[in-house]
Amino acid sequence: MSTDKKNTKALAQAFFAQLQSGGYTPNQILDIATELIDQVTVNLKKPADVQAEPRAEA
Repeated sequence: MSTDKKNTKALAQAFFAQLQSGGYTPNQILDIATELIDQVTVNLKKPADVQAEPRAEA
């Protein structure tokens, strides 16, 4: 497994553990993961020059 893949896996495991310790249920964690995928999908559909800009939340 490449170093990047290991780092990604470690980050995901740490994020998951943080959510669990924060009291999130498995279904809530799944909802968060789904929202993250949605956000990435939306970002990938944007032109390349806009992709790197952070999204402002109101």
